[in-house]
Amino acid sequence: MSHLIRRRDLLAAAVLPVAARAQPPPRDLIVDRRTISINNRAASVYRVGTTDGASGIVLNPGERFRVRVRNRLNEPTILHWHGQTPSANQDGVAGHGSTEALIAPQGERDYDFVARPGTHWMHSHHGLQEQRLLAAPLIVRDAGTAGQDVQDVVMLLHDFSWRDPKDILAGLGGGGHAGHGMPMMGSRMGGMDLNDIVFDEFLANDRTLADPQVVPVERGVQVRLRVINAASATQFWLDLGALDATILATDGNPIIPTNAPAATPIAIGQRLDFGFRMPSSGVFPIMAQVEGTTKRTGILLATPGAAITTSFTQAGPQAMPPADLSIERRLVAQTPLAERAEDLRHKITLGGNMMRYQWTIDNQLWPDRRPLPVRLGQRVVLEMINNTPMSHPMHLHGHHFQVVEINGAKLNGPIRDTVLVPAGGKIAVAFDADNPGKWLLHCHNLYHMTAGMMTELAYAGTS
Repeated sequence: MSHLIRRRDLLAAAVLPVAARAQPPPRDLIVDRRTISINNRAASVYRVGTTDGASGIVLNPGERFRVRVRNRLNEPTILHWHGQTPSANQDGVAGHGSTEALIAPQGERDYDFVARPGTHWMHSHHGLQEQRLLAAPLIVRDAGTAGQDVQDVVMLLHDFSWRDPKDILAGLGGGGHAGHGMPMMGSRMGGMDLNDIVFDEFLANDRTLADPQVVPVERGVQVRLRVINAASATQFWLDLGALDATILATDGNPIIPTNAPAATPIAIGQRLDFGFRMPSSGVFPIMAQVEGTTKRTGILLATPGAAITTSFTQAGPQAMPPADLSIERRLVAQTPLAERAEDLRHKITLGGNMMRYQWTIDNQLWPDRRPLPVRLGQRVVLEMINNTPMSHPMHLHGHHFQVVEINGAKLNGPIRDTVLVPAGGKIAVAFDADNPGKWLLHCHNLYHMTAGMMTELAYAGTS
């Protein structure tokens, strides 16, 4: 799987007449199975990508999201467009108050909506398919940067187990019911539970550090690195090594450019865009290390003629701390929400029981839930209080929000669609209710979601 986007293709697309780019035929997205090699062992996983074998999709500036999903599996599926804000009946979620149905085996479905620029991704929202790598990048280039001489590189992170996800869930407690197996606890640090699943491997663009992807990058070129955390249950810390990088965007939304720290946390479901100028020559690792452990994965950027070495250990020099909100306090949205008073505040309690492996919102296990009513046009604040010893990356469908409070302290934070609520912490986010329908709000740790941590935002007048 290659996530390298060639500059000459992007520059050529940028200078096409508007009429030549308007209303292209639907792009085909194929959902099927594939076999990849993980440390010289064959793994059967899912794939979503184009007919030429590329993973995911890249849209040109101004291009609509006109896509035909072709399900070549012998089982139903559906794709959620994480970070996009279509109407509720095109969100890629079956049931849960949506009018969408699953895409039948060998079936197809068309989608057509205005694409939101930025680094986004797509993944299954059915069963445990995403845990078997049914996820891919969804990159929408911005008209404001289309003519720039920048090379795009995408790094999609995932966690992987040789065990069947159904067996993992059963061992954890059966998805919201009393357990019939002990949780697969990974680690505990500073009073927090981390990595409740012990994964066998961690992948960057489908590969481990034993055989990392080597991305050719031109000397001295400006690079935009788009990192997507598509893991099912793992937070990472990003380390760009010797590269002097600036953070440019969070979850596809521009921020005021900020110097990247030595290590930057990225929660499940989140995206971070980095900008830097490639040095004149050499090989430069981009590392992602699992919170609470020394385990890591990554890719290599290499200039022409550089001596390539892939002898990178899959263990970092020391264990990383739990992912936190250190970077959140430093980031400021380039286009924040307009100043106005809040009309509605929902206080939401995140709860759970590790031994029974039940995870709740307001003491409810999905599909039982307390819906969060809103009205069109309201400024809404969601105040999420985490009463559990685990962090929860909370994702709201159909909207992007601004982080406005951390533990009661107000801030003018970044625009996101997924925010990490640390163990014992309290986070408030604000958004304008401008997309009618019923929308899921859930933990993007997929095992927590499956075990009950999900509710819905419901606009007045929607059935």
